[in-house]
Amino acid sequence: MKSSLQAALRADWQNGGFGLYIHWPYCAAKCPYCDFNSHVSAQIDHSAWREAYVREIARVGAETEGRVLNSVYFGGGTPSLMEPETVAAILAEIGRYWPRANDLEITLEANPSSVEARRFAGYAEAGVNRVSLGIQSLRDGDLRALGRLHDVAQAKAALDVAKAHFGRVSFDLIYARQHQQLEGWREELSEALDMAADHLSLYQLTIEPGTAFGDRYAIGRLGGLPDDDLGADMFELTQEMTKAAGFEAYEVSNHALNGSFSRHNLVYWRYGDYVGIGPGAHGRLTLAGRKYATVATSAPLAWLQLQAEDSAEAREALTGSEQASEYLMMGLRIDEGVSLSRYAAMAGEPLDDQRIAQLTEDGLIWLEAGNIRATQRGRMVLNAVIRELMV
Repeated sequence: MKSSLQAALRADWQNGGFGLYIHWPYCAAKCPYCDFNSHVSAQIDHSAWREAYVREIARVGAETEGRVLNSVYFGGGTPSLMEPETVAAILAEIGRYWPRANDLEITLEANPSSVEARRFAGYAEAGVNRVSLGIQSLRDGDLRALGRLHDVAQAKAALDVAKAHFGRVSFDLIYARQHQQLEGWREELSEALDMAADHLSLYQLTIEPGTAFGDRYAIGRLGGLPDDDLGADMFELTQEMTKAAGFEAYEVSNHALNGSFSRHNLVYWRYGDYVGIGPGAHGRLTLAGRKYATVATSAPLAWLQLQAEDSAEAREALTGSEQASEYLMMGLRIDEGVSLSRYAAMAGEPLDDQRIAQLTEDGLIWLEAGNIRATQRGRMVLNAVIRELMV
């Protein structure tokens, strides 16, 4: 094994593990709240995409050969629009470069409107063992307002199909929606908990610039959004109800039964290394002892062309201070928190003891066994907590 690879294997990323993210850039329609790199196209050359993904895995695999792969995640876009043959080709190629962890997690995102039993059977046969469904709401009127193409009946049917084919199933809901009240969310979340398999992702609606919702909000045409107090009440209710149902809030917006955490997302939150492949995909990759931020060209056809010629990816070396900041921002999202010694090793200096003491006194963080982690109250104002620590 080359010395540069040996250096990489000894690096900090091993604290978080190693994952692979595959970005599928196409959707059947663009949701008005979505700021992801997703596009609508009437024609997709599936064979060209399949070949491009395989080539890119070979390129990055040659640089990182021998690392144990902990997770693979097909995101988007709507990856459930991919042909099962493409998923199978990608998963076959990864075996040429990376040994698989015994508990390798392979997740594929799906929208209920694109779920087909035949296609899901093909994904399972290819090796996918976890599915994440973008249900988003259990109210038909709100699904229409969110620009979703499915209704509640389709969502429940898709969930049944997913449970029949995969051992692990998660689904997403968005709350703090327009005109939503606390009791309405209580009823909806209760229904969701009755339906859930082993994992729920429960997000507050955020209005992002550059989205259709962002444009409407900017001109005062997105009424009925909950105020901060109601949003906070919904967050607290979410924590209470999921805990009572046995779903651990292991991350700000993610809840799991019996330790069924998203292993791929934990690679991010624990600040491991991950390869990002596909248009607009981001990555963090340690090579020859240096950690790089990677980002791929975002336009799908431009990515295809550049990837075929050489590489559609840009890389920027991260300083120790930048790595420490990213680790802090990611690590405080999860219940296990941030190791103070690991942070100091990256940054070259420790976090300020007085700031830690003040935030602890304010009830926003815990300090225990050399780790800091956000309390439930701290999670509600997490950005402010992070800003205070980083001053």
